[in-house]
Amino acid sequence: MRPIKNIHGDKAPHWVGDGFYVKTLINHLDDNPHFNYSHTDPFLLFDYGKPTTFDPNPNYKTQPHGVGQHPHKGFETVTIAYEGEISHADSVGGQGIIQKGDVQWMTAGRGIMHEEFHSEAFGKRGGVFSMVQLWVNLPSAHKLTDPNYQSIKRADLPIVELIDSSNPDHQTTIGKAAIIAGAWQEITGAANTFTPINLWNIELHTEGATTLKVPNTHNTLLLVQEGELLVNGTSVSAGNLIQFDAPTQHRTDDQAQQTLATDNIELHYPATENDEQAPVKLLLLSGEPIGEPVAGYGPFVMNTQEELRQTFRDYQTGNFVK
Repeated sequence: MRPIKNIHGDKAPHWVGDGFYVKTLINHLDDNPHFNYSHTDPFLLFDYGKPTTFDPNPNYKTQPHGVGQHPHKGFETVTIAYEGEISHADSVGGQGIIQKGDVQWMTAGRGIMHEEFHSEAFGKRGGVFSMVQLWVNLPSAHKLTDPNYQSIKRADLPIVELIDSSNPDHQTTIGKAAIIAGAWQEITGAANTFTPINLWNIELHTEGATTLKVPNTHNTLLLVQEGELLVNGTSVSAGNLIQFDAPTQHRTDDQAQQTLATDNIELHYPATENDEQAPVKLLLLSGEPIGEPVAGYGPFVMNTQEELRQTFRDYQTGNFVK
């Protein structure tokens, strides 16, 4: 079993633009010796947007809630919509709507300008809005790759049924996992990644227990997005990010084409006093560390300070996306 090292959730929420109310649970710029990029590599930043109710926006066409055009370079952003809808557009002609359950995997690579707003339909009607955004680092060999979008619809995500392991005599389904990236045994996720990453959307809806298996070469984290449950016997509630112990092994060249050993994470969804089971929603993040130096500031993440300074010069002189 991969032990829990720490549980993070005490960050104060803040607004990103006027459309995203989030807690930043991972930030590669933090210098906390107990929880920094060395513990989360390849994940740079992680914003958790808890369910928040928005009134209808009377100016939904001319002044939508969100964030106007801004740059990114040297990494990827992954946006998951749990409730509500997000409209995006970029400097290379991409645009679309991220609807409930959809995933947008954007590779900024050598540089992109983009914007993110509530969709017109959601702005007009209002309602509950909930999302997460994850920044995934790119290795130096791919820092300057061409910008790209992977628009992944909810219907295109492979689904794995989770069977109750606490009662092996009855094959009771207690939940499901949508495999966004990586692999669950023989099931491969929908997203293409530059380095080995698992990203699994998990929902438990019935009392019981199940086991997640993650490579023992990966940094591993687990967000409780909604609800409360026991993880390795520890009670964890919504808005908390579980940090597990460091990888127990590191991949070698000889292991590159082999199936690596895994560590277990035990999930237990207990019965409630009133027998009303509200679904628990989780997001598992695991990734093989890139192990390269990081030089980051704001929306740019490079490998050296000189590369970072050049990126700012390019942005200031109008050469950023040329």
